[in-house]
Amino acid sequence: MQREELIQQYQQSPMLQDVVSHLTEGAKGRAIHLNDVHGSSLSLIIAALYQVHKGNHIILCRDREEAAFLMQDLQFVLPKKEIYSFPSSFKQLGQIHQSDSGNIQMRTEVITQLTSNAIQSMLIISYPDALLERVVKKSVLKETRLDVEVGETFDIDFMLELLVTYNFERVDFVYEPGQFSIRGDIIDIYSFANANPYRIEVFDNEVESIRLFDPVSQRSEKKVLRISILPNGQQNFTVEEQVPLFQAIPSNTTFWINDIAMCLETVDEGMAKAIACYEKLDFDEEGFDKEDSIRVHPQKRFEISPRIKGYFEDIQLIEWGNKIYSKAMAVFEFGIDPQPVFNRNVDLLIEDLQAKKEAGYELILATEHAKHYNRVQGILQDVEANITMHPLNLDFHGGFVDRQNKILVYTDHQIFSRYHKASIRKNRSSSRAQLMKTLKEWKPGDYVVHIDHGIGVYSGLEKLDIVGRVQESIRIVYQNNDLLYVSINALHKISKYSGKDGKKPKIHRLGSDTWAKTKTKTKKKIKQVAYDLIKLYAQRKTQKGFAFSPDTYLQHELEASFFYQDTPDQEKTTLEVKNDMESDVPMDRLLCGDVGFGKTEVAIRAAFKAVTDSKQVAILVPTTILAAQHHKTLSDRLRDFPVTIEYVNRFRSAAEKKAIYEKLAQGKIDICIGTHSLVGKAVQWKDLGLLIVDEEQKFGVGVKEKLKTIKLNVDTLTLTATPIPRTLQFSLMGARDLSVIRTPPENRQPVHTEVHTFSTEVITDAIQFELYRGGQVFFVHNRVKDIEEIKQMLERMLGNVRIAVGHGQMEGQALERVMVDFVDGQYDVLLSTNIIETGLDIPNANTIIINGAHMFGLSDLHQLRGRVGRSSRKAYCYLFTPPISTLSQDARLRLKTIEEFADIGSGFNIAMRDLDIRGAGNLLGGEQSGFMNDLGFQTYHKILDETIQELKATEFVELYKAEIAQKREYVRDCQIDTDLPMHIPSDYVNSVPERLALYTSLNTLKDNQGLQGFLEDVQDRFGKVPEEVRELCNAIRLKWVGKTLALERIIAKKGKLTCYFTSNQKAMFYASDAFNKVMAHVNSNPAAMRLKQTEKHLILIVDHVSTVEDAYQKLRSMEADVYGDA
Repeated sequence: MQREELIQQYQQSPMLQDVVSHLTEGAKGRAIHLNDVHGSSLSLIIAALYQVHKGNHIILCRDREEAAFLMQDLQFVLPKKEIYSFPSSFKQLGQIHQSDSGNIQMRTEVITQLTSNAIQSMLIISYPDALLERVVKKSVLKETRLDVEVGETFDIDFMLELLVTYNFERVDFVYEPGQFSIRGDIIDIYSFANANPYRIEVFDNEVESIRLFDPVSQRSEKKVLRISILPNGQQNFTVEEQVPLFQAIPSNTTFWINDIAMCLETVDEGMAKAIACYEKLDFDEEGFDKEDSIRVHPQKRFEISPRIKGYFEDIQLIEWGNKIYSKAMAVFEFGIDPQPVFNRNVDLLIEDLQAKKEAGYELILATEHAKHYNRVQGILQDVEANITMHPLNLDFHGGFVDRQNKILVYTDHQIFSRYHKASIRKNRSSSRAQLMKTLKEWKPGDYVVHIDHGIGVYSGLEKLDIVGRVQESIRIVYQNNDLLYVSINALHKISKYSGKDGKKPKIHRLGSDTWAKTKTKTKKKIKQVAYDLIKLYAQRKTQKGFAFSPDTYLQHELEASFFYQDTPDQEKTTLEVKNDMESDVPMDRLLCGDVGFGKTEVAIRAAFKAVTDSKQVAILVPTTILAAQHHKTLSDRLRDFPVTIEYVNRFRSAAEKKAIYEKLAQGKIDICIGTHSLVGKAVQWKDLGLLIVDEEQKFGVGVKEKLKTIKLNVDTLTLTATPIPRTLQFSLMGARDLSVIRTPPENRQPVHTEVHTFSTEVITDAIQFELYRGGQVFFVHNRVKDIEEIKQMLERMLGNVRIAVGHGQMEGQALERVMVDFVDGQYDVLLSTNIIETGLDIPNANTIIINGAHMFGLSDLHQLRGRVGRSSRKAYCYLFTPPISTLSQDARLRLKTIEEFADIGSGFNIAMRDLDIRGAGNLLGGEQSGFMNDLGFQTYHKILDETIQELKATEFVELYKAEIAQKREYVRDCQIDTDLPMHIPSDYVNSVPERLALYTSLNTLKDNQGLQGFLEDVQDRFGKVPEEVRELCNAIRLKWVGKTLALERIIAKKGKLTCYFTSNQKAMFYASDAFNKVMAHVNSNPAAMRLKQTEKHLILIVDHVSTVEDAYQKLRSMEADVYGDA
């Protein structure tokens, strides 16, 4: 069924037509009541009514979450451009010191549209918090609004003056409302009147074009003819210039509301919280502007519930839900029930659907993904139920059963009890883009590594005059203030230093052999590690193992019952694991993924697949606690299936262990979880088919050796929680079967994160709230010497709360006992140092308090926060610091980043290079972490990549013959030296960090498509591309051609091109067909080029080269002859 048909059915229903006629009659102060409306049926009723009764409709939900779900549902059934969100300006109810610029923009956009004559009808979704705040008067809005149109006269100086008056901030990089940037004739503005930032291009004092652009990529997306510029609608106006929302809405507005009494209670609560917050603020210390509206007392700024109640009595009102407040003009019983709860029980679902089918219901399954529909329909077919559900391509939040219209709409996520998150349009103004940019940027004083010269300090860009031609270079300071100038063409040789835990490295001395020795020593060790990896890989490919059967319907049922929606990475990884298991070559796959990214689910599916083929599964874990945790996780996940699961650890008695071992030998246990003893001689398996190893790097040498033997004929899946960098993953392709899950579950709830100065009140509220809902709390205090004092403080504050203390100085078994007791729920609060950073998975603990958060690195905070939010419950993280004004800029940035990126894994792994080092160290061996620290991660990786490619081309050439044949590159690098002008002019891009970012981006490009995209991006952002930048791009092309022609170095100076072929006389190039064709090309062009042989090099000389483009075209012509691709 199509969504349009469904809406039409409701439009044509007699009851809805009756509602419309009552609305048309109108009776202010007397409401229309809609009873028995459940699930997403509300969105269908609103949509049907809105389409036949045009005008403005404001729908007031009970809270933010209900508003988000309704917004999502409506966006599925109506054009998105007609649906608007009207949120509160503040991140939380009454927290007047924490405004959200994105929310302010959405509010301003709604008020602008409501007071505009251009739009006749809108659907506005809101909630009670938003009613507290007033909005700008229509007359004031008209006075302050500036419209800009294509083709009109435009004065940049006037615009600059106006934006400063409106308190807009001038920045290099526009990413949130209230910012602007001017680059020559291009102005980027993020107005509060628009959902997106816009780029205005001016030519000869006239607006040539206006383009919407993405604040993250900074690329233009589409052209528009007209935009409006408005200041902050909440902070730039006085109390006198604002009115309540009810006075700003047009008279043709219909107001929908769910639970007026609760709405008024929320307004009262918001006012009380706002007053409490106001009284605590120190305006001088916090640094608020003198004109800032926050200085006005909330009672003067906000609405009170009696006034709002009065407004409700004077507007056209529709109430829905069970709680009725107003006098009824008419009551409509829709007879719509919510979707029943099936608790993942397929038998109950089939029984229900069979009954509804016999009663004449139309059966519909609402899901956004065809695979989910096929999964449900597949299960119905597997059990031979003669039932067909019709697909509805909508991701509704709640199913329903409409008794009157005989329509049943179920959602797949409710059938399988999966958490469902509203994925509505968020304002694109998040400052995440800027945070990411700042974290990646090179700043003077940052440590950098040059692959040939070692670690130095970056001190900016410098323009050098080379024979009258300008080039830009990077200046690096080494020991004794020695300077190294690096051409932007050699930027790939430099990387920002990233060592473990942010430790400062030792700066090298130019010309000393220390760096060369470190590299040589590292390469030798890397070669051994890489050799062992590839040898094991090659050896395993010759072994024969058990080939598992294809998936059964039980496997489909298990996977359909997964609480979250599979991410693309999870799907890909699950498929890779299954393909390995169904092959007769023994699986040895490493699965990497950050905390909470769904590795365990992939492992459970693999284990279940093995069990359905009558094989046993061993799950090896490094700690006693993890054994108990995994047992609980697997038991919960597989409780509806005939699987026997056991675990062994030191807390189980000798008699229990003996009984378990006997059952294992008899084949009565399907899955057994345990520590290293599980692979010991005492344990005999009847038919072991799969070994799952969690965090192999934490086991001792003896266990690892034993595992090597087992892996040769038993399928093995190894899990690790430390992420593996993408670059390293590519290097190891073909040397290790590696799966990486980089994206978190889409519907995983973000961890609500707040930064506070130390407050006993916030701590008490946070802990009591968590305990009230039956949960547990982590309290992290990273100093052992006064951890007992913190415990005493908590006991005084919280009375009878059960508090356990854990830290690394405790005796091993005592600490383990504390942890196990906390897992078992014998304590409410675990007060500990950061020993909980990895490994603990306690779904019942959903609040974490981190004291002294400014002392932790970004990755530590990320890992600690990952301990909570492991279930369907909303999770909270509180970071306590000294006053923000006393913290360093770096500490502030870390805290802002962790607060902004509330979604797990939300893309900031880029900022956490020490996690890369942990991940790489875990994969390649602990000793390697030391080398990574000495060299910096990226330099270490370059050497590793080089070493693996060398091994593939020499010792293991037979194994990788096909891979080598596909590659054309005969040298690792081609150095370009030139006296031709190539740089980004400072009058074109005046920001030094931005120029450096562009140079860096240019050096990472791999093909012409990327290069073309780069040029389009630069032109879009900065205007017409200068010749110097085009020549810079030609130099990149020249380097690519050089690598395919085995050129180590190309010199373009004094109108001549001198090219040095590889100095490795044994290189494959000299025995290849490509070399013969190069010779033929030179011989056929004797007037243009010639060869010269020296002791070390074969040199190609090309005359009459006046530009870099000219050099590129001449070598490109040779490449086309050699490889036959014109």
